[in-house]
Amino acid sequence: MFQDVSIVQQIGVAALAVATAVWAVGLVRVMRRDRFDTEGLHQAQAQTLRALPAQQGPPRAETVELTADERDAFAGLVRQFGDGRP
Repeated sequence: MFQDVSIVQQIGVAALAVATAVWAVGLVRVMRRDRFDTEGLHQAQAQTLRALPAQQGPPRAETVELTADERDAFAGLVRQFGDGRP
């Protein structure tokens, strides 16, 4: 091939070219298989969704009463993280 390039480098380039071709063929096959298998996927998802328990709605809110000292400490943190803006 090339006189200025060693045989090891030539083998490396050839191996990378073969690996790239194998990867591209594999990617095309996977993409085609997934495209044609979407009908079965939709049916499987529908069965899975029916198997889940019914949702009751969002969880209820929880509140905690703070003491005056805790409120002051929290206000100080808010001021500190807000660059001193009230």
